[in-house]
Amino acid sequence: MPDLRTLLNEIKWTKDFSRVKIWYRHRGAPNDTMVLAGSEIVSIGRSFLETTSASIPFHRILKIMYDGEVLFDRARL
Repeated sequence: MPDLRTLLNEIKWTKDFSRVKIWYRHRGAPNDTMVLAGSEIVSIGRSFLETTSASIPFHRILKIMYDGEVLFDRARL
């Protein structure tokens, strides 16, 4: 698996992080999937994303897009 932490930090420090969309597995949500905007992320940990309301482990991340471009897609691995 690509190093998600490196990818997310690269976007955070070189681009507009608010343009990131992250799809992740969330049990109970429609299709067990939710979408998170980069502006909702408080910090990038060693193995998880921290938002104001939750911690999302990297293994639950399904897809990362920036301005419509797919940067990571677990289904294509």
